Amino acid sequence: MTTETNTQNIPPLLELPTENGVLRYREAGEGEPLLLLHGSGPGVTGWRNFRGNVPALAEHFRTLVLELPGFGVSDGFGAAHPMMSAQTAVRAFLDGLGIDRVRIIGNSMGGFIATDFALAQPERVDRLVTVGGAGTNLFGPAPSEGIVRLSEFVENPTRESLVAWLHSMVYDRSLITEELIEERWTQATDPETLASSRAMYGSAALERMSAAMRNPDVAPGWANLRKLTVPTLITWGRDDRVSPVDMSIIPMRTLVSGEIHIFPNCGHWVMIEQQKAWESVVLAFLQR
Repeated sequence: MTTETNTQNIPPLLELPTENGVLRYREAGEGEPLLLLHGSGPGVTGWRNFRGNVPALAEHFRTLVLELPGFGVSDGFGAAHPMMSAQTAVRAFLDGLGIDRVRIIGNSMGGFIATDFALAQPERVDRLVTVGGAGTNLFGPAPSEGIVRLSEFVENPTRESLVAWLHSMVYDRSLITEELIEERWTQATDPETLASSRAMYGSAALERMSAAMRNPDVAPGWANLRKLTVPTLITWGRDDRVSPVDMSIIPMRTLVSGEIHIFPNCGHWVMIEQQKAWESVVLAFLQR
């Protein structure tokens, strides 16, 4: 299980037993519940994705940072691919805490998970926010530069390949500190976590994704966006090299109650690189 190098002001890691394993999470604030779902990638955790944003969000909401199975914090839920366990985990988490209705913020992979949950159970989602996690590539190559760098790391996990991937995540490379590299490296090279990452982004996984995109009999996930009725805010970094900003065009045109906010001078980690601006936009939307 992962540890953090700086333990100051970190809410305790709580445990919620479920029939599939233990889900771990952090909680801060009071009020209506707000669920935060993290993205994927080497050494990711929910807390690392959102630790800078929790104080602002927790001023207004009971903020719950869920650690999704397959990333070294919560139990694995028995699935080889974390996306296969995600919906089960989200439902078990909300049921276990007795939460009937929730606002959700999902970063990258977490955005796709949150969208699928809102499509499946719209009565349980009050509002939805995604961060670089909706739609599909229209103009740029697929896989993108960031996904290629991620695949290179999981196939050959070196510090150099980790740094190359981290640099593809941001517009401002000064954000990639030695402390960040070290905390990511320690968890990313854990054998179970690395195996999970390979299942998602290894060369074989990328080939399967490419084959599915070429298969006319497979309905793409973004085709269901027009069925999403939950009020949705799509946020994006203009300079995202992992999920290119042109991915936002399809949700912009198809979401029934959707709106888009694109932040300049910003890569994939919008909530980190444009923290204050992102928090302002998101809180205004969530409280509207």
